[in-house]
Amino acid sequence: MTSIEYRMANLLLAVGIGYLLAFAPDSFAASPAPDCRNLASMQLPQTTIVSAELVAAGTFKTPDGDPLPDLKAFCRVAGIAKPSSDSDIKFEVWLPAAEWNGRLWGASNGGFSGLMPYESLGGGSLEAGLAEGYAAVGTDVGHEGGPTDASWAIGHPEKVIDYGYRAIHEVTVRAKTIVAAFYGRKAAYSYFSGGSNGGRQALIEAQRYPDDYDGIIAGAPVIDYTHVFAGVASIDFVWFGKKAGYFPPSKLPAIQAAALAACDGIDGIKDGVIDDPWRCAFDPSVLLCQGPETDQCLTQAQLAALRTIYAGLVLPGGATLPGYSPGAETGWDGWTTSSPQAESFFHKFAYGYFSGLAFGDPKWDFHGFDPDRDIPVADQKLTAIMNATDPDLRKFVAHGGKLILYQGWNDQVIPPLTTVDYYERVRDTIGQKAATDSVRLFMVPGLLHVFGGPGPNSFGQFAAGAGDPNTKIGAALQRWVEEGTAPERIIATKRKPNGDVVRTRPLCAFPDVAHYRGAGSTDDAADFDCAAPPKAGSDTPP
Repeated sequence: MTSIEYRMANLLLAVGIGYLLAFAPDSFAASPAPDCRNLASMQLPQTTIVSAELVAAGTFKTPDGDPLPDLKAFCRVAGIAKPSSDSDIKFEVWLPAAEWNGRLWGASNGGFSGLMPYESLGGGSLEAGLAEGYAAVGTDVGHEGGPTDASWAIGHPEKVIDYGYRAIHEVTVRAKTIVAAFYGRKAAYSYFSGGSNGGRQALIEAQRYPDDYDGIIAGAPVIDYTHVFAGVASIDFVWFGKKAGYFPPSKLPAIQAAALAACDGIDGIKDGVIDDPWRCAFDPSVLLCQGPETDQCLTQAQLAALRTIYAGLVLPGGATLPGYSPGAETGWDGWTTSSPQAESFFHKFAYGYFSGLAFGDPKWDFHGFDPDRDIPVADQKLTAIMNATDPDLRKFVAHGGKLILYQGWNDQVIPPLTTVDYYERVRDTIGQKAATDSVRLFMVPGLLHVFGGPGPNSFGQFAAGAGDPNTKIGAALQRWVEEGTAPERIIATKRKPNGDVVRTRPLCAFPDVAHYRGAGSTDDAADFDCAAPPKAGSDTPP
């Protein structure tokens, strides 16, 4: 695997957050660590400890040769878990040699996984956890491969189960035992954070294994996994293929400009961001070509495909998949649409899902994709393994667990309303009070898939760091778990490439939204309050 593929795997859909507070109980203050080598002889059920070695400060390199020079000395334990006869779940536990903060942090995986989450390119990594003094655990979830490669699943149903839900739990249990053996005490708290597939992993932990973690962050989670991939395949194979609706990335700026012209100002502020797409009634027919086709217009077939992307799909069996929000269409470049289209992530993920996971056929031909035939087959095989749709979090809540969800309104991979729908189903299932006490959702205007986009899009989801719980989502989670202070608003920041701050805005606990006070700078979060959204259908500023 190339270094670029490795980095993309971390940047894609695998974002975990290490912004947790630096508070550490006195009993966990700096002290000499036991001999790391002793862990090599540990006997754990269905587990082989491959190695246990002390890594000197600043010397670690990933298998690709990328140095991580800022890491302090740590004990690196590598093992293999085999909960089934065909399981081969490689995992690593990184243990600070000194100044352990008394906590465990679980790293996450993106896409079809297959990589050890070493680097903090997306935040969900061993590096990010260790850097802030956590004992950290990560895994390849039982197979090797790139982010869009699902060929490993062919002929290996147990590996599919490991990827779907089993691996993260298995390595978490082992990590807790290793931590206790090394330090002579259990971790006081355990946290897990992930985005996209890592967000799905996070919800699987809360739903299936509610005692594994005290605090969980699920960002842009692939909740309804099977139907998201069904939708991606329908857009790519059907609307862009059989129905000739493909439009190249060169048309995206014109589409975005038309969407912003229609809806940017509905919040009373023209800033290049549609803050509340629910209130946007953008009619893309204004883009219909009136003469020869150019990059400034769409053909009838292209317009029909675009309408479908916005409106969503009714899938075979009656399931509905919400659409994608207008306002950041240039972020679709390389994801939804590409030149050539076979290089788009929509195409690669859809092909990997159906050829590898659903049908187990390396010669599967996407040209013959039939939604009415193929989607129900995939659903029947994979729904119970992959989907993280269970809203019953009562067991997680009962032991004091706290869950934060976040979702970009302009996510180009996960339809944003799938996360809103899940939050509302959780609230209906466990009750309003339990949900208020234990679950928060933050919708992020202008955020693409986990990172990027035209809005303030940085709120602690990229790399580890203690920091301020008012600006770092992981720090907010830790304060909630350990001090009981629930997050009501988190400040997000938009920066220039050189790091200069362009704008700050509050992210408000759903369903509240940010309201400009009418005085002061519209680029300063201090001039906004969190309050209930305007009434449905309102086109006046808050």
